[in-house]
Amino acid sequence: MKHLASLAQFVICVLFATSAAGGKSAYPPATVSMELVKVSEHVYYVQGTPGIATDNQGFISNAGVIVTGEGVVVFDALGTPSLADLLLKKIRAITDQPIVRVITSHYHADHIYGLQVFEEQGAEIWAPAGAEVYLASENARERLEERRFSLEPWVNETTRLVIPDRYLDEQESFLLGGVRFTVTPVGAAHSDGDQTLYVEPDRVLFSGDIIFEGRVPFLGDANSRHWLEVLKRMESKPLAALVPGHGAAAADPDRAVTQTRRYLSFLREKMGASAADLVPFEEAYKAVDWSDFADLPAFAEANRRNAYQVYLSMEAEELSE
Repeated sequence: MKHLASLAQFVICVLFATSAAGGKSAYPPATVSMELVKVSEHVYYVQGTPGIATDNQGFISNAGVIVTGEGVVVFDALGTPSLADLLLKKIRAITDQPIVRVITSHYHADHIYGLQVFEEQGAEIWAPAGAEVYLASENARERLEERRFSLEPWVNETTRLVIPDRYLDEQESFLLGGVRFTVTPVGAAHSDGDQTLYVEPDRVLFSGDIIFEGRVPFLGDANSRHWLEVLKRMESKPLAALVPGHGAAAADPDRAVTQTRRYLSFLREKMGASAADLVPFEEAYKAVDWSDFADLPAFAEANRRNAYQVYLSMEAEELSE
């Protein structure tokens, strides 16, 4: 299997060299299936497949496309420049309007490595306040080096971290082609800084990784207490559709928000009680009945790690009170 994978990557590199020599593309071609799905009058999105970050050539997260009469707004840029280049081709199949702006939900690798493609198109990059923490971190540099190995050739020496044009720390609205957009930073929840995008006439919300539809979320270094507060506020917002950072657009937006909120609430309840009673993590984890979530995709990969993160953070919360 490793031999076949290496052979496939060699073929892709040859194709890339050939196309680059002909001036067709600056990036090794992504060969995954990518469909631009229409959600409403102005809104489209592409959906990555469930899995770990290096599955499916890195196409495991979502990106949004909002087409107006005066330009295109993109929400998130996918996990490799090659994927973003493929997304750009999909956009060009439906409109020749310029890419005006890219709104990033947060600065995690699977959502930002494609930014350079849209920056080259002249798009303005908006990021939530807090993204600068990630950009200045050793983790950001180490992650890029790791992905240059694990996602070669689609992430390589030409892949770079893009510094945004603006960091937002408060809600801001703008009008483009008669469509009103509202960008709402929500602080450190899933990451060092998160934000959502609301497309007002379509009543569609892009949530980024604040919502994981139909799967267990990945908490990473998330602030689960603040994340939970954000979700409780979101439950009161009437939506026609919700496009999460991972998974399909929610046919029932309220249920999607509630499912993520329930999971975080459950983690905090169980791990918080054990941390308060000084129960060791291993014992605490084994004592929990996880059956309500065990059948969700990514449970095996993410749940134990999530529980440990919440256990440690709630231990710290106990000590600080």
